[in-house]
Amino acid sequence: MRFRVRIPSRFVTLVTLAVLFATAPLSRAFAQEGPRLLVHAGRLVDGVSAAPREMVTVIVEGERIADVVAGYRVPAPGEKVLDLSDATVLPGFIDLHVHLGMEMSPSAYLNQFTQNPADLALRAASHARTTLRAGFTTVRNLGDSYNTTISLRDAIRQGWVEGPRIFTAGKSIATTGGHADPTNGWCDLIQGDPGPKDGVANGAEEMAKAVRQRYKDRADLIKITATGGVLSLARSPNAPQFTQDEVDAVVKTARDYDIPVAVHAHGAEGMKRAIRAGVDSIEHGTQMDDEAIQLFKEKGVWYVPTLSAGIFVGEKAKLPGYFPEVVRPKAALIGAQIRATAAKAVQAGIRIAFGTDAGVGPHGENGKEFGYLVEAGMTPMQAIQAATSSAAKVLRAEKDLGSVEKGRLADLVAFRKDPLADVGVLATTFAFVMKGGVVVAGATAGGR
Repeated sequence: MRFRVRIPSRFVTLVTLAVLFATAPLSRAFAQEGPRLLVHAGRLVDGVSAAPREMVTVIVEGERIADVVAGYRVPAPGEKVLDLSDATVLPGFIDLHVHLGMEMSPSAYLNQFTQNPADLALRAASHARTTLRAGFTTVRNLGDSYNTTISLRDAIRQGWVEGPRIFTAGKSIATTGGHADPTNGWCDLIQGDPGPKDGVANGAEEMAKAVRQRYKDRADLIKITATGGVLSLARSPNAPQFTQDEVDAVVKTARDYDIPVAVHAHGAEGMKRAIRAGVDSIEHGTQMDDEAIQLFKEKGVWYVPTLSAGIFVGEKAKLPGYFPEVVRPKAALIGAQIRATAAKAVQAGIRIAFGTDAGVGPHGENGKEFGYLVEAGMTPMQAIQAATSSAAKVLRAEKDLGSVEKGRLADLVAFRKDPLADVGVLATTFAFVMKGGVVVAGATAGGR
């Protein structure tokens, strides 16, 4: 993942306006009002139970679930019915690792020199709409440029544009030359020396300053790049890039502000330093060893495998010219290892949550990750819970998200085919998507 350096203040208005108008015209239906909606579900996978329930009514009032009752409740006068008696209803999915402001292509490295902040904001808004309509009602954005997804998060909350609920880290934090140093590969004339404001820090004091800057930027969480990575213009995909003191300082400062910490890590040593420091999640984890697995279990740290991205870059590494030559061998290496690592983690009983790294691969194909998790040894129900109740716990939002239960936000998706019989269904056409009590794609409600 590549990032730019610093946004001049004169660009702030441009970025905000671009986000506001990115998906116009839009209906004002985002502010849900009116009668209660009865969702008649032929089968309900609620995100927490071990088995589905048959013939259930989900009662939606405003943006929340008022109740979940057995049988198909007969509507009272004025109530509406959404008939999904021939479908399986599930909680809206959560993708814990996306980059809405980018989508990998052979031109991606040049784009950072040709695209303006407003261009990135427009792309992010378009990708957000695509993601929502693929059934993902909540995402965690782990790294952007110009704080684009902070503005996009707020615009979606206001109902100005259509997209998933966003938890965003803003700009990732790296060390000089690290995976999220935005000037890797640039010539000396323009490289400069980005600092904590730009997401580049060295030593404990600068790390604390970088975390505080993310707080000032109104980020929801912290993202650090504890090891090398695949797409950065640097040689190693796995070398540790934070000292123990540095990652300790990140976590300590984040804890002061009650902000979670997510960690990009491929190499074993870097992820072990992060786990010892007390981070919340490890992303990718490609080269975890037995010691790392034991630390995962001891500390209760979540693992987000992002199989979709690893498989995508492994495939593209076979195409001459798709990646710069410094990137191509890294992509081939990670792509070859990530499936086996995920299988090892499933077997070991590590806590696993759902994330795709969408933006490396195409947005809207997030549902492919379910199949990859099942190939790694999860059951379909476990894979679904990784993207619902487990992901909500990672977000510290389980009282609002991740399950179809009384009091939760009314985020629902439905599929005509049974995903427990064929998890591949979750990567294909759905019957409908509802976010916060509003149907944004698929079926419509009517009286009965």
